[in-house]
Amino acid sequence: MLPPKPRTVSIVALFCLSISFFSIACKDQDAATQPVPDTTASPAGPKIDANRAYEDVKKMVEFGPRPSGSDAIKKEQEFIESELKASGLKVTEDRFDGDTPHGKIPMMNIIGELAGAKPEIVLITGHYDTKLMPGFVGANDGGSSAASVLEMARVLAGTKPEYTLWFVFFDGEEAVVDWEANNGMDNTYGSRHMAAKLKAEGTVDKVRAMILVDMIGDKNLGIKRDENSTPWLVDIIWNAAAKTGNGKHFLGNETAMSDDHLPFLGIGVPSVDIIDFDYGPDNSYWHTKQDTLDKISGESIKAVSDVVVASLPELFRRLDSMRPAPSARVPS
Repeated sequence: MLPPKPRTVSIVALFCLSISFFSIACKDQDAATQPVPDTTASPAGPKIDANRAYEDVKKMVEFGPRPSGSDAIKKEQEFIESELKASGLKVTEDRFDGDTPHGKIPMMNIIGELAGAKPEIVLITGHYDTKLMPGFVGANDGGSSAASVLEMARVLAGTKPEYTLWFVFFDGEEAVVDWEANNGMDNTYGSRHMAAKLKAEGTVDKVRAMILVDMIGDKNLGIKRDENSTPWLVDIIWNAAAKTGNGKHFLGNETAMSDDHLPFLGIGVPSVDIIDFDYGPDNSYWHTKQDTLDKISGESIKAVSDVVVASLPELFRRLDSMRPAPSARVPS
């Protein structure tokens, strides 16, 4: 058996892929000036609970392998929805059929909505499905991202954010057969569906930014800057990492990832992928039966979640600066 193939793409391949499904209308993607690290104490605000995040992963792992369309993922869906509703969030089920190499498979994105002072939307996202593979329980790859988004939804539910927040749990991120099957489209079914739906409904402009977390539970957490993400949004995340004392986990080196953020970049939504794609020695735990609870840490999930929550004020200020200026009134 060949070793797992990293899910990386070149910048050229990224836009070729996006053009296949979406018209490119990229918004402000200019690179911001490299920020000066801020090592001040973590700002006051909602507190992420590392133990609760870990228990969420444990609960999902106990359901067993959770590929799209399985009985186990239905139990996971019920769990996620019940927790979102318990936090007082409006829950929407975005059901669709994924057109896969194994035929049509029922899939469902889950959206927890928190109304903000402004109606425009910031997406906080991660996938919750696991790869179709016997015995694969996906503690990190599927479990950690779902737990992170769920925990952020809980702690932010009691706040009134400046922008409306959608906590999105994507189904169908994992390939049914192989990432490159179906002309390279056996992947990211849920995010592609949502991006296409926003475009078809003409509501893309209401979505101002997208933050994606994936594989962030690794005990040895190290996140590289994704070259395919919106540069100024990456800078905001790295600034927040420094401010919260988590800069050691957010590295200076770069990679280029293919993930659930690509469809949103393809429709012009500024997006960032926060992913640790170095899981175990030589990435040996990725997509293997070794992706188990003992390999992850609630503290790693907390570190990333803290950074995302802490990044929101700066993100909101940036979005405010990008809002169109009011039209000058013409004297009558």
